[in-house]
This record gives sequence, structure tokens and C-alpha cells, in this order.
Amino acid sequence: MSVAFTKEEDSEAQAANLPDRPISPHPNLVTPQGLAELDAALAEARAAYAAAQAEGGISVDRTAMARATRDLRYYSARRGSAQLMETPPNPDKLVFGGTVTFAREDGRVATYRIVGEDEADPAKGCVSYVSPLARALLGKSLGDTAILAGQEVEITALG
Repeated sequence: MSVAFTKEEDSEAQAANLPDRPISPHPNLVTPQGLAELDAALAEARAAYAAAQAEGGISVDRTAMARATRDLRYYSARRGSAQLMETPPNPDKLVFGGTVTFAREDGRVATYRIVGEDEADPAKGCVSYVSPLARALLGKSLGDTAILAGQEVEITALG
């Protein structure tokens, strides 16, 4: 047996031993959109698992099967622990699922929606409810101030 064949087999075996995706210790709060995204991700994981099994499972592509199994475990656990949180219309304080606009001392303005951990995407204006930004602003009302990253900000709009 050549050394190259052994190394290739070893690297494939290591790739098949993917670690589980970490599950947050925080409650799995989700917006209706976040729940729909979890359902879609779970369906995709189920399809990937079925495809990996249909293609011969572990004996053909151990990495694909390991990835599909890991994702299926993760999304099944996240969907099972999801707690749907409806956002009240026109809240007078920032709540989960709500949108906040704030102005910084230097004049910059930012808008974020407070969402669950799995649906957080700061580049799209969505931050997790356990983020420092959300923790500093949740429960605040229009005109209130808070300290973010050492700067004072003022809430200018809620939605």
C-alpha cells in the first residue's frame, strides 16, 4: 500500500468526523420569519441526508454523509427548541422582533431588527437578541439613550 493512498484515506476519515455545530445555551427565540427559515433549513438538511444515503452513504462519500448528519442533528434540535415570539404592533418599547433606529453622537444613524440567533445577520440589519447591541437597547423607548461601544446613542425610531 502506498503512503499517498494511506494519507488520502486518513484525511477522508478525519473529514467524516465533523464536530457538531454548537447549540446556544440561550432560549431559542424566533420570529415568524426565523421559524420559516428554520423549517427550510431542516427540510434542506433532510434532503441532503436522503441524497447522501441514496448515493451509497458512508462507503461512497463519508464527508457528505457526515455533513448531512451533523446539519440534520443541528436543525432538528433548533426546530425542536424554537419558541415563536410574535411582535406586538406598534410597541412603545423595543421588543424582540422589533426594529430600532438610533443616532450616534458623531451623527451616524443605524437601524437594526432584533431577532433570534439563527436568523441574525448584521450585514442585513438583523442582530441577535443576545448581542451586546440588543441587550443595551431592549426595553428602551423613543428618545431614550444607551451606551453602545462606549458611545451614547439615542433611539430615534421604533418599529
